[in-house]
Amino acid sequence: MLKKTLTSLALAATLGLAGQAAAQDFTLRATANSNEQDEDYDGLVVFKNYVESASNGAIEVELYIGTQLCSNGAECLQGVADGSIDIFISTSGGAAGIFPYVQVLDLPYLMSDDRVAEHVLSGDFTRTIRDMALEDSGGKIRLMTIGNTGGWRSFANTQKRIQTPADLEGLKIRTVVADLPQELVRALGASPTPIPWPELFTSFQTGVVDGSKNGITDIMNMKFPDAGLQYMTLDQHAYMGALWFMSNDRFMEMPEDLRRVVVDGFYQLQQATFASPKRKSIAAYEEFAAGGGDLYVPTPEEKQAFADAAQPVYDWFQQNVDGGEAAFNALQEAVAAAEEEINAARAADIQ
Repeated sequence: MLKKTLTSLALAATLGLAGQAAAQDFTLRATANSNEQDEDYDGLVVFKNYVESASNGAIEVELYIGTQLCSNGAECLQGVADGSIDIFISTSGGAAGIFPYVQVLDLPYLMSDDRVAEHVLSGDFTRTIRDMALEDSGGKIRLMTIGNTGGWRSFANTQKRIQTPADLEGLKIRTVVADLPQELVRALGASPTPIPWPELFTSFQTGVVDGSKNGITDIMNMKFPDAGLQYMTLDQHAYMGALWFMSNDRFMEMPEDLRRVVVDGFYQLQQATFASPKRKSIAAYEEFAAGGGDLYVPTPEEKQAFADAAQPVYDWFQQNVDGGEAAFNALQEAVAAAEEEINAARAADIQ
């Protein structure tokens, strides 16, 4: 009896040590080049909590917010490829140097609202971009999900209310140093002016630029109204997608049950980043208006005029961006399917 008890205790101790070793085997280093007020951080907190709980401690998630592990998209994605970083979130602009076709998310007026965008980014469109990124990275970088980082981009400026594309003519609009946003601004009749983000406040003050295309939370967080940015047209031309990448080697070395936990964790993260900008934008819009800011919502006819003026950008993207045609077609198909399903559901729900 004593021998049997000792054997059982030894077996339990062995299993306990094995469990401890397993817990140490899967530590995920996740980084976001942002801050703790950002949607990216909100998503990571939800991801960390879910994955650590659902894996019963087998997976630990370490968060590195800011530039502790890497300082820009190219450097961070290289870290994902070589395994020094497990998870990284990037805007389309930050990943475009390696995966140029992800700029499809910046094409204007293709997704009409949050419901359509969330439906599209939760389906096969994201899997198509995942397959393209895996192939182009030699199987090293895996796109896990696409969430949101800041709501929608709209035009804001220091000069006047913008109601039609003609109102943009002659204005200097800040863009990032990338071809697609510059093509869009040019198509709408304005002058694209690349300015680094940290220099934008002073550029508004001094008239180096007249406007930009940003989300309301970014505008208020950076206090741009204090620099003269007082007019905002809610054309919502682009959904601010957030691409969450993971080391494919790291993901695939996990057993299937833990891969399922990670996938579900990214679903939880995605839902958190979908919700966060909606809540934060309420106070941001109120603050903008309270400070004397002019908020203008285009009529459906006016918004269609913007979309019509932007048409040449779609052709440019497909002809000049590697993988652009495939990404554009995948997005268009996903949007059409989403609109059909949402409209049918809405029709049924209002009866």
